[in-house]
Amino acid sequence: MAVNSPLPVAEDLKPVNGIEIGFAEAGIKKPDRKDVLVMKLAETATVAGVFTKNRFCAAPVQISKANLAAAGAGGKKIRALVVNTGNANAGTGESGLENARETCKVLARMLELDPQQILPFSTGVILEPLPVQKIIAGLPDAIANLQLDNWYNAAEAIMTTDTQPKAASRTVTIGGHSVTMTGISKGAGMIKPNMATMLGYLAFDAKVAQPVLDQLVRHAADHSFNCITIDGDTSTNDSFMLIATGAGSLEVNSTDAPEYAELRDAVTDISRNLAQQIIRDGEGATKFIAITVDEGKDVEECRKIAYSIAHSPLVKTAFFASDPNLGRILAAIGYAGVDDLDVTKLDMYLDDVWVAKNGGRNPDYQEADGQRVMKQSEITVRVKLARGDATATVWTCDLSHDYVTINADYRS
Repeated sequence: MAVNSPLPVAEDLKPVNGIEIGFAEAGIKKPDRKDVLVMKLAETATVAGVFTKNRFCAAPVQISKANLAAAGAGGKKIRALVVNTGNANAGTGESGLENARETCKVLARMLELDPQQILPFSTGVILEPLPVQKIIAGLPDAIANLQLDNWYNAAEAIMTTDTQPKAASRTVTIGGHSVTMTGISKGAGMIKPNMATMLGYLAFDAKVAQPVLDQLVRHAADHSFNCITIDGDTSTNDSFMLIATGAGSLEVNSTDAPEYAELRDAVTDISRNLAQQIIRDGEGATKFIAITVDEGKDVEECRKIAYSIAHSPLVKTAFFASDPNLGRILAAIGYAGVDDLDVTKLDMYLDDVWVAKNGGRNPDYQEADGQRVMKQSEITVRVKLARGDATATVWTCDLSHDYVTINADYRS
């Protein structure tokens, strides 16, 4: 069960004009579950994305990047996305590329588009051949139920080991214009994005110029999905897509426009919500942990230290056990790779409890206070480096017995 993350309510997920969604049960890995998703976009839509930096990136990632680049270079606009769960189509070589291309070709024919106008995505088991015929067989059903208000079904259709769908929606007013935005994400393990998340899709009805959207997706990812980790593993399939459908009245053609900053902040806020839902639903997670590093020389070193803490199995298991063995956090700070760090100036807090002062145990710290915080389901670790004004926050979860069980049995 996700940590303090209630199930989305289908009726609360707002339709976004300019994007229709359909799903199918194709039996890719298991029968009787949603596992194919189609998103059809209006002609006015612009699309931007960020992808995994894993060198073993999946076949659909390679094709999506190429098709996006072609559209950005003046080719035909992206008009549809197709997603399958149950198989990652990664580590599958040339046959994997051909299978992803075949999926695009068939969907393009059904929608009367060019294959380059399709972006394919996959998630699931790596190194297994994609059952492309099952996906193709499911496409007619997905197209048949294309509709505006299928967001909840879409969130279910991209799940793997997730215990619940992940979605968020809101309407904001920007420059006097109403903007509706709705997004979904998936991921519960193999999460240490080096770009975004396992899979994430966020649509809104503003009209946004392509160069602006390209910058917006990077900003949103860097302040949300690039700040999460469950287990330190960067997936082969990570993708985060922004879709500006152009069906609303707001138009943003420059990052200098006053409306851009408001749109950027709204998109980043909902992206952060989707990213944190992934952490709250981490495989076997019982605790949601925010790690903030303050007073650094730059954001890079703050993130480096925060991730070092967040990735430590010893730290994460201590959180699971509610054991205030907090010297493990100091050790993780020390090996983070900030070679000129003066640890004698460092302070560390666990929520409101001042644990370490000037690099050593705070004389006023009582283990009972640490124990009180460690028993909470939501915890904040704050580290002050006394080196500058930079700050960064990373969100993570604990590491439990269930994480091992889930991953040991993943292919069963």
